[in-house]
Amino acid sequence: MRLFIAILPAPNIRQALLDAQNSLRKRRFSGHYTDERNLHLTLSFIGEYNDPDAVLDAMEAIPPAPFPLTLSGYIGSFGNLLWAGAEQSPAAAQYAKQLRRALAERGIPFDRKKFHPHITLLRNAESRLSFSDIVLAKESMTVRRISLMRSDFGKHGAQYTEIDAAACKGGYI
Repeated sequence: MRLFIAILPAPNIRQALLDAQNSLRKRRFSGHYTDERNLHLTLSFIGEYNDPDAVLDAMEAIPPAPFPLTLSGYIGSFGNLLWAGAEQSPAAAQYAKQLRRALAERGIPFDRKKFHPHITLLRNAESRLSFSDIVLAKESMTVRRISLMRSDFGKHGAQYTEIDAAACKGGYI
């Protein structure tokens, strides 16, 4: 089973992301747009791992205090992948670091790439078009739960499903 740990966006952030995707569509950007139901910010990508309970135990062992998540106001790219940036939050970065340490201590594999907070908008984008002037609303939310997600591939692409969630300290699920 393909797993990852993520923050699911609040409705105001989801709408800002959809607005940014619509702006890209108006510019005639082609590629694979992230489905609205799949929008998320990855804290740790685990990959193929068949013990989601062990991952949830790691998540629950280190609950963070609720922390802010704010869209940065800009769109960036990794090659032909376009993403919505999130402001660098010391609390989010610290939690991602603690989370990865908890996974490592339990022998759970994860992608060790540096944490760069972003939400994928479009894959396989046409790279020669400009997107630097597309506005991304600087919406904010308070993160109160962390989601354990499963990724399944079907004939219509990837579908992400929340398996379970861990509450932040004093938070709720």
